[in-house]
Amino acid sequence: MKPQISPTIAHMRAQIAAWRKAGARVGLIPTMGALHEGHLSLVRAIRARGEKAVVSIFVNPAQFAPNEDFDRYPRTFETDCAKLSGLADLVFAPSVKEMYPDGFSTKIEVGGPGVGLETDFRPHFFAGVATVVAKLLIAAMPDTAIFGEKDYQQLLVIKRLNADLGLPVEILGGPIVREADGLAMSSRNAYLSAAERKIAGQMNVILRAVAARVNKGDEIGAAEQAGRDALLEAGFNSVDYVAVRDAETLAPVTSLSRRARVLAAARIGATRLIDNMAVASVL
Repeated sequence: MKPQISPTIAHMRAQIAAWRKAGARVGLIPTMGALHEGHLSLVRAIRARGEKAVVSIFVNPAQFAPNEDFDRYPRTFETDCAKLSGLADLVFAPSVKEMYPDGFSTKIEVGGPGVGLETDFRPHFFAGVATVVAKLLIAAMPDTAIFGEKDYQQLLVIKRLNADLGLPVEILGGPIVREADGLAMSSRNAYLSAAERKIAGQMNVILRAVAARVNKGDEIGAAEQAGRDALLEAGFNSVDYVAVRDAETLAPVTSLSRRARVLAAARIGATRLIDNMAVASVL
């Protein structure tokens, strides 16, 4: 069964209100489309909770800088809806004007986990993400909303946003879904040439090596540097960061006294890839 399509906030709210009147709970899965198995796993997680699944598909211009890939970001709406058949109950597919009407002038900035790492290289990014996610949460007011752990810093930013604004939504994280060689699934993987795709498959291997070094007691800074060097040796053009951070706050760590996460961002050609994994559970 194909999902219902809602092009406006008012239309979506009317349908959600009808579900709530019938006693249903609602889960929101925000996406930018170009859906892959990682996205679909999030929809299944919501369905497994017995909740109505609302998938938003919106390529958010506020999180792209002028020199980034907004215009070429893959847009595959009909294919996305086909993939959601039998999974999603409703697809919220607003226009840019619906989300950012004339005169829109509000921006949300999140500190804490939103400072550093990605913002060192994409300073505009989390303000764009936080603003659109806040709008989506307020528009749908779901019981739960789920985000993939591949964008781990983003997940923590959204949890902080949700807590700070006191929204009555439970924020869930979904495990990273990987290709056969371990590459984290991403819509941007479609940009990779065959040669670049082979290189990309080394990122998760290198992160596992960094985590293993830290787990066995190597100095964290040395392990991070080894990871950066290994990515360059594998064929990545540049490395933005390889960093071991506190898993709850993303603060720098000097020992494994708390749960930690290793995060990385690196470029192959014109494509920027990110990945992360838990430090203490990879051996």
